[in-house]
Amino acid sequence: MHNKDQLFAAPIAQLGDFCFDEQVADVFPDMIQRSVPGYSNILSAIGMMTERFAQPGSRLYDLGCSLGAATLMMRRHVPYQDCSIVGIDNSPAMVERCRSHLNAFKSTIPVEIHEGDICDVAIENASVVVLNFTLQFIAPEQRLPLLQRIYQGLLPGGLLILSEKFKFEDEPVSDLIIDLHLDFKRANGYSELEISQKRTLLENVLRADTVATHKSRLAAAGFVHSDLWFQCFNFGSLVAIKQGASA
Repeated sequence: MHNKDQLFAAPIAQLGDFCFDEQVADVFPDMIQRSVPGYSNILSAIGMMTERFAQPGSRLYDLGCSLGAATLMMRRHVPYQDCSIVGIDNSPAMVERCRSHLNAFKSTIPVEIHEGDICDVAIENASVVVLNFTLQFIAPEQRLPLLQRIYQGLLPGGLLILSEKFKFEDEPVSDLIIDLHLDFKRANGYSELEISQKRTLLENVLRADTVATHKSRLAAAGFVHSDLWFQCFNFGSLVAIKQGASA
């Protein structure tokens, strides 16, 4: 049974910025399930795409791995015993829990979980790279350089899965989609106070892009093939394939 997210249930006198600390790590699975529509669909598809795109003797990366949900899905579905998985997160609380979470499940596929900044990590010999709701927390000026490094580190035919919260330029559409997401959170038991407090904390650290911005940035990073494969309200996921043997 996951701990219930009640972090924002009482008034917080001094709202700072949202950070992935011990308190968030404790309730993270519940927070994600109740806040991100379609999250379980995205995880399932990460498993399916891992099975299809993993290449023998290659590495798979989960950048911003948090508690390792995507790492676990990749490990479960990778079809080659000589592959390895690297997960990176800059939150010590998340890394510690991620390691114990992964250790709870038996597997012969080697996984390394590192504490660090994904912008500094070497991406090498990669067949699958996952950025699952991670890029939105990276400084905007660092996003293209990170994608360029991922592109360089991917093998020909390699895959990037990029899941993000999106923003919308058209005001009536944007208002509708934001309202639908708020309804989704209310339906999942969040109160008005929790919703407004969490939004205030996230506003300074989560800077969303439009789908068009993501696609043009992926093209600028070198990806010829990219598109949206999933969207539910203002959350979704893109795939980008590096041209080559399997593309």
